[in-house]
Amino acid sequence: MTLVDAVSSDRLALSRLLTQVENDTTEGRAALDVLFPHTGRAHLIGVTGAPGTGKSSLVNQLALYYRKHTGKRIAIVAVDPTSPFTGGALLGDRVRMRDLAGDPDVFIRSMASRGSLGGLAHATAALAQIFDAAGYEIIFIETVGAGQAEVDIARLAHTTLVVEAPGFGDDIQAIKAGILEIADILVLNKADQPGVEITERALRGMLELAHPVRRNFLHHGKVETLDAPAGLSENLWVPPILRTIAIQATGSAELAEAIADHREHLRQSGDWSRRERARLEREVEALTLETLAAQFRAGILTTDYEKVLSQVFEHQLSPWEAVKALVNGRQA
Repeated sequence: MTLVDAVSSDRLALSRLLTQVENDTTEGRAALDVLFPHTGRAHLIGVTGAPGTGKSSLVNQLALYYRKHTGKRIAIVAVDPTSPFTGGALLGDRVRMRDLAGDPDVFIRSMASRGSLGGLAHATAALAQIFDAAGYEIIFIETVGAGQAEVDIARLAHTTLVVEAPGFGDDIQAIKAGILEIADILVLNKADQPGVEITERALRGMLELAHPVRRNFLHHGKVETLDAPAGLSENLWVPPILRTIAIQATGSAELAEAIADHREHLRQSGDWSRRERARLEREVEALTLETLAAQFRAGILTTDYEKVLSQVFEHQLSPWEAVKALVNGRQA
């Protein structure tokens, strides 16, 4: 039995392999090398937004919808924040996904961010590759929910859902969080709460500014319409705004349809392959920097390194001078 067959059919073997990869062991890296040629088929769906907007409940309902109507195998990677004091994490997202328990074709993996910024852990992309090779066709990646640092998910996922909810701060927070730059679909969850119309109106106004396919403006007291340059609107994806009530399973079908539309847009426009290439390029670059940094630290005596750090602490050297001294292989 090949490794691909093993992780596809044996949940225990898959779980153990995910742990090896997350801990960056030699066995985990070797498995990634073997499995990588079998990746590139899954649809990666990122789900981000502020804490309390209902991301986990939304993923739960979407997974249930896909299982019922498509039969596709679903993997969920839920990233939870790590305590800066204890180093631990609650890993509690699966509490809100109890409806998926017992389904052999749904695999939920919780992982700690381990201090990584941007809403994702360093091993998140690697875990997604393992699920991809194991035959999971849709992979949900739910971020920490830090708010204004949730940009890494847009570099990993094919489709990024940004979840908003009425009553979560003022409207300017949406701009500060950069949702117009990373959102492929805007989900207005908890749509039964007061203020949903105000929140949706604010989001639509910001979308019109960010995606000027057609804009109305006042000219000498007369309303006129300005179209985007020819050829722009055909290839431009304007993020739709969809209302959902996750705990009531309201809006799941419409959201799944929008995700399918975005996937088709990526295929037709060629953005799918461009995003894949950019994602893999960033991954190679990150691994290169990580490897070079490890080799650099391994080639420096601990005493020399501590000596330079002490001189920086005492303000005898600037950080740039310290790096120059270490790179040149001389003691400061």
